[in-house]
Amino acid sequence: MIEETMFEAEEKMDKAVEVLKEDFAGIRTGRANPGLFNKLTVDYYGAPTPLQQLASFQNPEPRTILVIPFDKSAMHEIEKAIRDSDLGVNPSSDGHQIRCVMPELTEERRREYIKLAHHKAEEARVSVRNIRRKAKTDLDKLVKDGEVGEDDGTRAEKELDGLTKKHTDLVDTLVKAKEAELLEV
Repeated sequence: MIEETMFEAEEKMDKAVEVLKEDFAGIRTGRANPGLFNKLTVDYYGAPTPLQQLASFQNPEPRTILVIPFDKSAMHEIEKAIRDSDLGVNPSSDGHQIRCVMPELTEERRREYIKLAHHKAEEARVSVRNIRRKAKTDLDKLVKDGEVGEDDGTRAEKELDGLTKKHTDLVDTLVKAKEAELLEV
């Protein structure tokens, strides 16, 4: 029972860190990155469709992304979705591909992105702590019901605290790396 609780907690904490990594991929840095387009959806024949299902991406230059639609009839809708997004990009189409040149980041914009990164990191930390709280409640219930001994429960709790610390330290490392990446000119 303890192993199941610990395994489930670790799995959920790993997932929280993965979500943070995905969120960080969506925060712009000085370089163009196809991950910026991950959250974009396009109205494709009346259905909202993720952009990566409709096109491939190339990165020929550090600040340029080429979006190459699989279906050329969707070109206008893809271009519209990129223009309407909060990426601050004005896409240009040549009929075969869409070129997105990322503008230089201003110091003010970089600071906003750093604040956003810290906010996302705090959300991940809270998520990890909530997972810990639920797992601790489950462990306490197992001890109270007499399914496991108090020593085993205490040992599992210490292991859970170590797991929580490991994941929050990983979140801290990720946010520091993202901040350094954002400040890099």
